Amino acid sequence: MARFDLFVVFADMRTGSNFLEANLNALPGIRCHGEAFNPHFIGYPKRDQILGIDRTARDADPGALLAALRAAPDTLDGFRYFHDHDPRILDDLLADPRCAKIVLNRNPLESYVSWKIARQTGQWKLTDMSRRKAARAAFDGAEFERHVSGLQDFQLRILHALQVTGQSAFWLDYEDLKRLDVVNGLAAWLGSEARLEALDDTLKRQNPAPLEAKVADPAALEKELARIDRFHLSRTPNLEPRRGPAVPSFVAAPETPLLYMPLRGGPEAEVARWLAALDGAPPEALEANFTQKELRQWMRAHPGHRRFTVLRHPLARAHAVFCARILSTGEGAFRRIRRHLLRQRGLPLPEALPDPRYDAAAHRAAFEGFLDFVKDNLAGLTNLRTDPHWTSQAQLLHDMSAFALPDLVVREEEMAAWLPALAAAAGREVASAPDGAPGDTPFTLRDIHDTGLDAKARQVYARDFRQFGFADWRPAAVTRPVRAGPR
Repeated sequence: MARFDLFVVFADMRTGSNFLEANLNALPGIRCHGEAFNPHFIGYPKRDQILGIDRTARDADPGALLAALRAAPDTLDGFRYFHDHDPRILDDLLADPRCAKIVLNRNPLESYVSWKIARQTGQWKLTDMSRRKAARAAFDGAEFERHVSGLQDFQLRILHALQVTGQSAFWLDYEDLKRLDVVNGLAAWLGSEARLEALDDTLKRQNPAPLEAKVADPAALEKELARIDRFHLSRTPNLEPRRGPAVPSFVAAPETPLLYMPLRGGPEAEVARWLAALDGAPPEALEANFTQKELRQWMRAHPGHRRFTVLRHPLARAHAVFCARILSTGEGAFRRIRRHLLRQRGLPLPEALPDPRYDAAAHRAAFEGFLDFVKDNLAGLTNLRTDPHWTSQAQLLHDMSAFALPDLVVREEEMAAWLPALAAAAGREVASAPDGAPGDTPFTLRDIHDTGLDAKARQVYARDFRQFGFADWRPAAVTRPVRAGPR
């Protein structure tokens, strides 16, 4: 016997519910009928009826449409319900354990700003980025406070009803909608045996810019939120996909109780060689490819161990990844993404290197195009994977925290100062500094650097610049090593 007779998506405007519906409707045996109980239309604007029931009949007897949805013979049918939809059916929905409840959340500030922009432009869905209409929202503190209050009251009512009736719901965040495994988990929870091979790519994110770029007066926004921001609503929403803690990438020294937790795109090879050399061993002697269970055993077996990672400047990191993974055609190259950048975005990439026609100007243009791709990719505007090599370092550290955080976070240009001191704290009193990373080829960042690339990096990696205090990129200066022990 099926677990549910129908389902409801409790959401609100500008929370990603259209995208969720598109993916639900891609599953055989599941049908979502839009905003079936919106008082201004039935299902969708310009739709006349749902399952043979028109708007007039629905308004006269909303229970009749609910009964029709429950009685659909070969499909599990459902709809999206917002806090201002027909209140007459809400108690019935909440009390019915045969009705699957999906609760979709989004940062209220982000949904409010998106709603204001949509009202201003008249664009509520976007399938072609070339038709995107840009605008900036006028923030109204009193209106926003009413918006938040309405959402909170609605969700507290849902939560209370679930608690007193002993039910559970499937809870989703806006950023979960871009995770295929989560959407397929929802399908399993609904009782469907079907699974999606890919997420719907027809709907595009309409306002991918940072929050402060989407309002007409950021200073007024900050002032208002200082008064009413009780739940950190002013944080810039994170659109990057969440990942596991990447434990298999961690490496431990053969004997010294040090664990390196690398951030992809950083000086991984240089730090790994240094870590192995502490014990006079080659890099292949490092302990690696841990499972979480094995790493917990290592940690218990090495009391007093220290964990560390190394940050790289976002612009330098992006350039290193571009040269090694996109420009290169050798081992480790991301060939499918390279083809996409060539064909879909027209980047002036050479077929192979060396190429006398590929000069510094072409390299700069190609790299800037790659940064534009990364910006769109991190904002969920492409149908390609978000790779850890260009995921923000703030996000990678957040993902690590699901297992453990590093004791020490070192900037690449300061490795010579801090890593020998860390080795001394772990019992290696004499330790050299790691080698510096070799220059990128065929051109270094120094060869093409200008203020335009600094500005672009700040757009792409605003979160890293803000959280780690990075300044504009400059060639690394030599940092004096820290003396270990008494002076």
